[in-house]
Amino acid sequence: MIVFTTAYSDFAVEGFELDAVDYLLKPFSLARFLKACTKTLDMQTLRSDKGQAFIFVKTGYEEEKVLLDDILYIEAEGNYLIYMLKNRKLLSRQTMADLLQSLPSDQFIRVHRSYCVAVDKIEKMARQEITVAGQVIPIGASYEETVVAIKARLSKR
Repeated sequence: MIVFTTAYSDFAVEGFELDAVDYLLKPFSLARFLKACTKTLDMQTLRSDKGQAFIFVKTGYEEEKVLLDDILYIEAEGNYLIYMLKNRKLLSRQTMADLLQSLPSDQFIRVHRSYCVAVDKIEKMARQEITVAGQVIPIGASYEETVVAIKARLSKR
């Protein structure tokens, strides 16, 4: 697993094409470095787990176990996230930024300010939209490079 530390933001997309766990821009704080370390350890735990990988999603006063394989996409709606799962929806009061810290970056990609999709659930990719489970999801202008990198990575498989 790789965490890039550099002063150049130009190579961030390329770093994630190489399945980097994180990309730290110098100068970075100790807190940001520790966050990257924690993310790396979490991903290692997920990868070494013999069972299915999962996250816990806060729903009201409870936390519910959600298998990563069940997540189709996640949509931000105000201060809430709507998890679109294979068989149901789940509502959680959480930010997209917090969520992305807990998801493996090689399996999930943010394609819009309000959307994150499971890479293996993408059915179609067009110039400005992606289709997941029959749902058309827009690609935000600032996320186009990331989506192009994912297209390249998927076509190599």
